[in-house]
Amino acid sequence: MKYCTNCVMPNTKPGVWLDERGFCNACRTKEVKAKIDWDQRFKDLELIVEDIKKANHPFYDCIVAVSGGKDSWYQAAILAEHFGLKVLCVTLGAHLPTTEGIENLNNMINDLNVDHMKITIKPSTFRKIRKKCFLRQGEPNWAEHSAMFSSVVNTALVYEVPLVVWGEDIAFEFGGLQHGDSKPSALGIDKNDLLKEKTILDWLDDDISERDVFFYKYPDYRKLKDAGVQSIYLGHFVKWYGRKNYDFVKERGFTGRRAGPLPGNYLNYDNIDEKLCEINIWLKYMKFGFWRATDQTCYDIWNDQLSREEAVKIVNGLQDQLPLNDFEDFLEFHDLSEAEFWKTAESFRNLDIWKKCGEKWVLKNPLK
Repeated sequence: MKYCTNCVMPNTKPGVWLDERGFCNACRTKEVKAKIDWDQRFKDLELIVEDIKKANHPFYDCIVAVSGGKDSWYQAAILAEHFGLKVLCVTLGAHLPTTEGIENLNNMINDLNVDHMKITIKPSTFRKIRKKCFLRQGEPNWAEHSAMFSSVVNTALVYEVPLVVWGEDIAFEFGGLQHGDSKPSALGIDKNDLLKEKTILDWLDDDISERDVFFYKYPDYRKLKDAGVQSIYLGHFVKWYGRKNYDFVKERGFTGRRAGPLPGNYLNYDNIDEKLCEINIWLKYMKFGFWRATDQTCYDIWNDQLSREEAVKIVNGLQDQLPLNDFEDFLEFHDLSEAEFWKTAESFRNLDIWKKCGEKWVLKNPLK
């Protein structure tokens, strides 16, 4: 386990490799972004919007997947207000929403004055898939990721909406499995780092019918092309930075977590709309030796808001905190005992990077 010399990202993150300087993928991306002609990229986006408007679609010009979070609120505002597109906001209903999540989503809809559709997928199926993803892969939120990408694009097909707009290309922005430059097209978003080349069919046993997973099944690419549905990353055309998006929406009604940052978090506004996400992210710590604090401080380093020395102190002070604030909800939702949870979590501990000192697990190569 080695760490980037410019930020604090370890090379244990899938797809990350360190160059001769010790720089990780995302730090190299920062150098690439500095050379991009963002004015020209924005003009490219204007051409896409112009073509959409010329087509004079009867109902909606584009769909934005929204949670009420800072990034999706910003996306919808740019498209609805700056470009004047008729936007349909689509939400995959959170399994256990937080108070702030509910308020922020409502405030976003009122602020932007847009039509909004909420998709609530069958709870019994959702629980079964999430539990399987936890027990077999140590990643319960795979179910959300699959359903979010697929349900939004399927909605575009059903309602004949010509454009689906996502936020950032995560592999380019944060470093990951999909090496290469930023991509304007997000048509292949079902193959991104969150889904790892798996499909919902990998989770179907005798207990789940294929008829129950429509919103988990990503449409065939040819079907999308024949229907004229485009899918793009806004972050390809607009320089992306989550803190900037937060500053934009907090003036319009967005509320951070009132109780302060979640355990292990450096920020109080990141992924606060639902209750079960943090355990999913914490499992990265078992597998790869990092989680929220690393992700969040790296993002500020990449955007020149934090030094590496500051990040080292923050990460080392936070990463051993356990996300137990909604632990009972997690156990109840997945019908798990506490013993079953810890046995499963420990089964994903990467012994190549962890060692036991007395009764405590520590990283063999701590961040310095």
